Amino acid sequence: MLSSFGVAFEAVNVEGNPAALKELERLGVALVPAVALADQVVHGWNPNGVAELVGVEYAEPVRLEPVELLDRLDRVLAASQRAIRQVPTDKLEFKPPQRDRTIRQLGYHVFRLSVAFPLAVEQNRLPEEWLTEPAPRSLQDGDAIARYGEGVRARLKEWYHAAPAESFDWVVDTYYGPQTTWGLLERTTWHAAQHLRQLYALLEMLGVAPDRPMTDADFTGLPLPKALW
Repeated sequence: MLSSFGVAFEAVNVEGNPAALKELERLGVALVPAVALADQVVHGWNPNGVAELVGVEYAEPVRLEPVELLDRLDRVLAASQRAIRQVPTDKLEFKPPQRDRTIRQLGYHVFRLSVAFPLAVEQNRLPEEWLTEPAPRSLQDGDAIARYGEGVRARLKEWYHAAPAESFDWVVDTYYGPQTTWGLLERTTWHAAQHLRQLYALLEMLGVAPDRPMTDADFTGLPLPKALW
């Protein structure tokens, strides 16, 4: 994003970098990614916020309607179920060089971040701890993780059928600032889609062809980062 703005920057990998982690703590940033300019910080993938921070103009693309976002999210989760089922059990603890996180944890995270959406709207809060929870010990194979994902898909459908139309205009207090329900749903959808793309890459590292993978066309309209990691 910064490169597309023509803005020079220094990329810092905080994993295994105590000084960088201490600086994030000083700035009040609990989770990466984040963009800092002096003592001003924008958290997460936030093109509008980053553009304002660095002083460039940014034309936000038209946001998909909530019903379309929910449909995309369900398709992403179904594809994630297929993908995690393809991972051999003895490879679930594999960590790619790009990220210190196992495939098992990544698979769980896709579904955990998604079910956090209705919980956040109902409770008017999204604490960071919800997105950093370790996978339960009971989820020891791909089938178990996929079954957990099936429950998440059902929970999202249940929430949507019960939610009043105006609920997408509500404001939710999240760990990175107030967000409308609509905005939080968009973030949840592209967040899950980004991790699905990573699952596909990990399958390919293992020599496994993804089963009926989603394509770039399926992600059209989502503000996904260009980079995979």
